[in-house]
Amino acid sequence: MPAPKNSIRRSLLVISTIVLSTVLTAPVALAAPSPSSKPSADSSATATADPSKKSKDSKESKDSKAAPPAKMSTVGGTRLGQAGTQVNLASGVPVLPKGLSARSWIVADAESGEVLAAHNAHWRLAPASTLKMLFADTLLPKWPSSTEHKVESSDLAGIGSGSSMVGIKEDETYTVHDLWLGVFLRSGNDAVRVLAAMNGGVESTVKEMNEHAEELQAFDTVVVSPDGYDAEGQVSSAYDLTLIARSGLQKKDFREYASTVRADFPGETKKNKKGKKVRGSFEIQNTNRLLSGDYDVPVYQGIAGVKNGNTTNAGATFTGVAEQDGRVLLVTVMNPEKKESNGVYKETAKLLDWGFKAAGKVDPVGELVPPGSAAQAGARPGAGASPGEAGGAGEDAPGAVGSKPVASAAAGGGAGGIGTALAVTGGVLVLLAGGAFLVNRRWPLPDLVRRRPHP
Repeated sequence: MPAPKNSIRRSLLVISTIVLSTVLTAPVALAAPSPSSKPSADSSATATADPSKKSKDSKESKDSKAAPPAKMSTVGGTRLGQAGTQVNLASGVPVLPKGLSARSWIVADAESGEVLAAHNAHWRLAPASTLKMLFADTLLPKWPSSTEHKVESSDLAGIGSGSSMVGIKEDETYTVHDLWLGVFLRSGNDAVRVLAAMNGGVESTVKEMNEHAEELQAFDTVVVSPDGYDAEGQVSSAYDLTLIARSGLQKKDFREYASTVRADFPGETKKNKKGKKVRGSFEIQNTNRLLSGDYDVPVYQGIAGVKNGNTTNAGATFTGVAEQDGRVLLVTVMNPEKKESNGVYKETAKLLDWGFKAAGKVDPVGELVPPGSAAQAGARPGAGASPGEAGGAGEDAPGAVGSKPVASAAAGGGAGGIGTALAVTGGVLVLLAGGAFLVNRRWPLPDLVRRRPHP
């Protein structure tokens, strides 16, 4: 495209985005009110941090299954604040899949940010380990992946009973690369606690996560425990988790960790028969069943992450991203009431199937808003920022894994699984340019299906 036309196109995008940002930021203050019920008795806080003033009115909603709150946030559009299913069915638009039982879900186009359909999108619910997406998006830029840390007993303090663990041992040394594999693949609360300790502790980490959520305009989200373990007042929503995933996926290392199927993880140092200290490794596999597969769930075509979770208060939760034919969709499903095996993945797969069929045919019911700093920059002529400020570090930021996919990089004794990450068409990179939040770059998702057979 000749330069003059490109400039005109950029100018039009800037103008339209500034207008859009003005419209979107008006309802931002109307954050979703708290559900009316209290958390269950077996929900225990694992952090002593004062999350933020918005947590004063936040309560988990385990028992409010009859209906969502009468009033919810309208961030992203007024229809997203309405209870029930929101979709514009018209001629040529496929009907929504049958058998959906999730209390909340959302289907969005990751590139355009259009919300194709939603159900109680802003209902504040316990997020479980999907909250680790926010933890990663907040902390990933902190250290190079080769940084080493020797684990102390204090690093592992406060881990909740029954937590998922990757198997970190006291007095052993791990790289940051190892720890992030533990977070993404095994949802290891022990790996989260070690990284939080490296970041100055749980309290400061929780504070940073809450601040980052607010920057992303994820106003339904209140963090109390950085690992997503059930804690009083800790909530998020399908809308917010999708915003968070979209931000995280703009980081190359986030994409690659989230898409890693299996890897070797450092074991415990022991003496062999000759009395020499040796340290072996063991294989860990991603607990995202749409990525790794299971006996009743096949690998989903084009799946590339993101994060699953399951706790007493949250039930099963999941945010997934998949690419088919150049289109990338994000789907979040929270707490299916049908308690069948792998139900959260089955409902996600149904919604992804619907989304790929409906995309380009269905009129959106809302959109994923830009980060707050991007909207503010749009009001200042000539303002700009680095790509990392919009929703994550740039490709060369500290902590980036590099051009090599995580699954083929060394992790303790090495890693294996998904093969080479290809620059497939699909995805989204935000760009702060000309003072506006412009979705005019794309990020490559690893090709997970065509490079390997289904389990």
